[in-house]
Amino acid sequence: MNINPIAYNDLKALSSLQPEGWLDIVPHFDFYVTSNFCFPIKVTIDKEIVGIGATIIHGNVAWLAHIIVHPDHRRKGLGQLITRTLIDIAKNNHCSTVYLIATELGEPVYAKEGFVSETEYLVYKKVTKKDWAISKNIQPYREEYEQHLVAFDKAVSGEDRMMHLKEYLADGFVYRNGDNIDGYYLPTLGEGFVAATGEQAGIELLKLRLKDHDNAVIPEENHAARKFLSEIGFGEIKTTKRMRLGDKRPVEFTNIYNRIGGNIG
Repeated sequence: MNINPIAYNDLKALSSLQPEGWLDIVPHFDFYVTSNFCFPIKVTIDKEIVGIGATIIHGNVAWLAHIIVHPDHRRKGLGQLITRTLIDIAKNNHCSTVYLIATELGEPVYAKEGFVSETEYLVYKKVTKKDWAISKNIQPYREEYEQHLVAFDKAVSGEDRMMHLKEYLADGFVYRNGDNIDGYYLPTLGEGFVAATGEQAGIELLKLRLKDHDNAVIPEENHAARKFLSEIGFGEIKTTKRMRLGDKRPVEFTNIYNRIGGNIG
């Protein structure tokens, strides 16, 4: 058994590890392999890839992502081995906080490594879409908003991650309230990140996102979003835990109206 970095020519072989119900994992690992702040690894037995995972570094914060073990090789300690290896990568990059989103299968593995549950994300889904009018307060992103959004995102996430989010800003939208920016939506970032400091801004930006999506994933603390989704007929279909190892950070879960994704938060 060997543990090595995933190379670009490994990507085609990853399809055999695709979990049922997950989005295609190959594009994610394509991103990890080609990004210098990501560290994807593979476990091989007799030259066959039987387990994978990735560490994503945002300054002194790390996210562990796509920890997957082939069904034929589960209950052999490989999930624990992958998790420990990814944690070591985070520590070697001076990260004092490590996050991940846990599946029901993975949660006991991560708890053994010292991860604690920080919140639960509620997953909502409904096929029917609404044809809402777009609020006049919602405007396309402009370069002059960048520094405001840098501070805004850090206040919401507790992370210095904007250096990795910048490429998605040009396709984004902001909610302007006079001279203030009360929220933003990045449709091309993960599942379409929505963050806002006020209920009105958050709901209006969420409406914009729901024009192109039939689902939403929000922290349990965001009661305004939960109420809105319930009122328009969206049903909660499952929950996933966001877990943390190391320093607790000032994350404003009430201001998240749709998460980025399971690999970044």
